[in-house]
Amino acid sequence: MDQLDRLRCFVAVADTQSFAAAARRLGCSAPAATRAIASLEQRLGVQLFQRSTRSVRLTEAGERFVIDCRRILGDLDESEAAAAGAQTEPTGLLSLTAPSMFGRRHVAPLATSFLQAHARIRLKLLLVDRVVSLLEEAQDLAVRIAHLPDSGLTAVPVGAMRRVIVASPDYLARAGEPRTPRELADHRIVASYFDGQNMTPWRLRDGVLALTPTLMVNDNAAGIAAAVAGVGLVRCQIYQVVDELRDGRLRIVLADHERPAAPVHLVHAAGRRVPAPLRLLIDHMAAGLRAQPALGGDGFLR
Repeated sequence: MDQLDRLRCFVAVADTQSFAAAARRLGCSAPAATRAIASLEQRLGVQLFQRSTRSVRLTEAGERFVIDCRRILGDLDESEAAAAGAQTEPTGLLSLTAPSMFGRRHVAPLATSFLQAHARIRLKLLLVDRVVSLLEEAQDLAVRIAHLPDSGLTAVPVGAMRRVIVASPDYLARAGEPRTPRELADHRIVASYFDGQNMTPWRLRDGVLALTPTLMVNDNAAGIAAAVAGVGLVRCQIYQVVDELRDGRLRIVLADHERPAAPVHLVHAAGRRVPAPLRLLIDHMAAGLRAQPALGGDGFLR
């Protein structure tokens, strides 16, 4: 293999985490793929993969190098297509990941409208409630609702997400509206738990609250439904209750005591030169998400 072939082999192994799978993608033998990576590592003087009998994972040096390789190969493919007079309509398969409930409500509809506008692009949508590694799981784009650590990834800001305490007007009429966090101890609480049997703490601007819940659920939608039914107060991300707030089934309380909203970003590893299909997806998702009320695109939630 020449140097470009070695780079393509490296990216294929990084994507599939398998020499055999990468070889099938490239139409070569597994030993040839293994030799290509060994030659590349020797040329660079660094180890790109950590190999075991069960897995092939990028090293720290490999994670940095794969970002540049994707950019270089993407630029080359675009240049070759332009030189050959290929049609300008973007093609290819893109992978996009987002948190489950947020993805169902906000990302999936935007993915649908994107595909309607770009008939030759295909999408793979992964909706899971965990942090997905873009490099290890071959994802092109991710929605992150959190403060981001320093990394080699590129982040595009699209808004901010509040975490709010809400209750039904009927419950508040019966129990009274809390005016300070201390008063929550006298209210019925609907709480989430995801770590054993303990209630997930309510962290407000004033500190962390130790409350005794009336109902604990391991599903946010069930907790919100209970709040709508008048069971008590529930704390959730604001995107989960946009419809209920809009039509008056729930009301926000203690807004002045909320912690600062968490930033929301679209994150990718393509570097400075983003391939045309991915750039189209980023632009479409960014515009659509910035218009969402839950991310600050509508004054009624403020």
